[in-house]
Amino acid sequence: MSHLFSDTIHIVEVGLRDGFQNQPTLVATEDKLQMLAMLVDAGFDTIETGSFVRPDLVPQMADSAEILRNSLHYPINNISLIINEKGYDRAYAAGSRSMASVVMVSETMSQQNSRMSVAKSIQIAQRLAVRAARDGVRMRIYISTAWVCPYEGQIAPEQVLRVADKLIALDPAELVLSDTIGHAHPMQVAKLIEMIARRIDMERISAHFHDTQALGLANAYAAIDSGVRTLDASFGGLGGCPFAPGAKGNLATEDLVFLAHKMGFETGIDLGRLLDVVAFTESVMDRPLGGRTRDQCEEAIACAIV
Repeated sequence: MSHLFSDTIHIVEVGLRDGFQNQPTLVATEDKLQMLAMLVDAGFDTIETGSFVRPDLVPQMADSAEILRNSLHYPINNISLIINEKGYDRAYAAGSRSMASVVMVSETMSQQNSRMSVAKSIQIAQRLAVRAARDGVRMRIYISTAWVCPYEGQIAPEQVLRVADKLIALDPAELVLSDTIGHAHPMQVAKLIEMIARRIDMERISAHFHDTQALGLANAYAAIDSGVRTLDASFGGLGGCPFAPGAKGNLATEDLVFLAHKMGFETGIDLGRLLDVVAFTESVMDRPLGGRTRDQCEEAIACAIV
């Protein structure tokens, strides 16, 4: 379904993967499965359920195959993150038919994240794209550190475009521009999206923002205003990259849903039930969670104005 010029904002819920991958303590599989069921009940139709990476490096993702297998019982698009062919093999064997691969624009971040050069990661993305086309797997590709790198600083748009051109040639279902550490600002976001949209249809451009500098919602608005209709978010604002210093939580899903509803967009998400997921996760993690607009969300629900 195309979301271009649509009155719907399509939200990819990444909390079960990006939200938990950097948490200091393990979250029990049964708790993740409860969250999954609650997210589906809240109306999410696209959920990133896990990551098929080395469990010794990212132990929170060691149960990704089990989460994926359980997610297959729901009528959702359940996305598995992979970074190489071994991850593809494991995800495909577990039943994944929708995957996301990652290419960093920054050389330093690419080495820190996957221990390979940008050129090497593009080569792997090319091989994964061939296999995905053969196997009937839907592939979205993240362009990470699209604006700022924790090691190299500001990333020039031209540097992003050189990578994007190679990835667009692979004909991905989606190209996801990712503000990996949450240091982009709205003018940068709008400028890069405009440049990318000259190369690939707008409905295939997605965005992924972190809220490190309290600009997650502002950047999401800039993306929406530029024509993007698919955005990632994480319930409770959970998240952060384990290989990116300074990468705080993702844009909170409840903040994005609240913004979309205030602007008159449909999301298909029941905000009250989403807040129930946040509350349950708080009880599991024994610490407060929630986006910047949580109190406003609850007030809006009580007043029936959303």
